[in-house]
Amino acid sequence: MIPQELHDLLIGQYGDALTAAIEEGYAAERPVTFRYNRIKGQGDPAARLMAQGIEVRRVKWYEDAYLVEGAREDVLRETELYKNGEIYLQSLSSMLPPIYLSPAAGETVLDMTAAPGGKTTELYALSGGKALITACERDGVRFGRLQYNLARQGAGRVTALKCDALALDDAFSFDKILLDAPCTGSGTLSLNKPARFSESYLLRCAALQEKLLKKALRLLKKGGEMIYSTCSVLRQENEEILEKCLGRGCTVQPLVPLEGLPLLSGGAGTLCVCPSREYEGFFLAKIKKEG
Repeated sequence: MIPQELHDLLIGQYGDALTAAIEEGYAAERPVTFRYNRIKGQGDPAARLMAQGIEVRRVKWYEDAYLVEGAREDVLRETELYKNGEIYLQSLSSMLPPIYLSPAAGETVLDMTAAPGGKTTELYALSGGKALITACERDGVRFGRLQYNLARQGAGRVTALKCDALALDDAFSFDKILLDAPCTGSGTLSLNKPARFSESYLLRCAALQEKLLKKALRLLKKGGEMIYSTCSVLRQENEEILEKCLGRGCTVQPLVPLEGLPLLSGGAGTLCVCPSREYEGFFLAKIKKEG
């Protein structure tokens, strides 16, 4: 059951037709998806899994993204590919922020809210293990999970810090920053699971998102780029946060949609992925700090 407060907000933002599409996405049972880890991979994962009777297909927009048909996560967790860290179970939408940030060898990169490590290890893999990545996580349990996944994925050169990114000294600076901000999760709801949502929770999330984005902009080098993302489809956590934080010298860089992404209407240059059978709802904006 969709919380009435959320339903009303969606109607107010998107209207009846798009709200129906979003809520249809909530009701869909998504297939398992995973990312191939080239840092540790030992050959074509599709062929190896299909030899075990697990049907997979590659996603068009990312050569390392795969969709599994007819098998659930517990089946994948029993494979050698998973146990060796050659694949990482990850939603397709959550693979988007590292792709759009596009880290390169030698660049300094900050992942501000890193646990459990899916995006951090993807950033590492995309740079061929040659970007200088710092990953922050303030929660002790989640930090342990981050450390575990960094080790299992072979991301040995990532500097993991058990700290709140808000506490980082402003003397630090980074070429690129990923801020996948804590949010209400309004893009990832499932009718099969209890939904945590209220307007007071939304206000608390938005207040934290504003603090984190303002901090990120202080830590970003002049000429640097960052991705601000959430797994929310609500303006209050997305476009409105950008409007509150982006002043002179910071601009939104238009993002080109990847093939097949189901999109909702959003702010100029940003992307908002609609919940669907294959995708969770997700928002992305790329920001450049002028030199």
